[in-house]
Amino acid sequence: MRLTLHTDFALRLMMLLAIEAEEIHTIEDVSRRYGVSRHHLNKVVQTLTQAGFVETLRGRGGGVRLACEPEDINLGRVVRATEDNFHIVECFHAETNACVVTPACGLRDPLHQALAAFLSVLDCYTLADLVKNPNASRRMRRLLSA
Repeated sequence: MRLTLHTDFALRLMMLLAIEAEEIHTIEDVSRRYGVSRHHLNKVVQTLTQAGFVETLRGRGGGVRLACEPEDINLGRVVRATEDNFHIVECFHAETNACVVTPACGLRDPLHQALAAFLSVLDCYTLADLVKNPNASRRMRRLLSA
């Protein structure tokens, strides 16, 4: 299982917003701090806004911030909202599946179970769990301020 950069950037952005909750963050600032594409980060913010995880503030002094408390943001929900699909093998996509052994293949069910287990683990965690260690949060802030 591999998450897309979209999801990776979404989780990194949300961790920053949780650690520095007292601040409003601009796309430009976050892009510079993480060294990621501003264009891609705009798409991430749009996805997270539509899903209700972050909110954007327009005008002078505007930017982005969490729409709710970190303990109310479930990681499984974030991953489901930011991944465009979970087609980890060809046969998971019925419309484009051209695998000739699909009707007899024993791999499909174990992979479905593995995907469900992966998401189930993420469902056990919140954004607050990712940033609750004060030492790690301070270290992350230092790394992002360099």
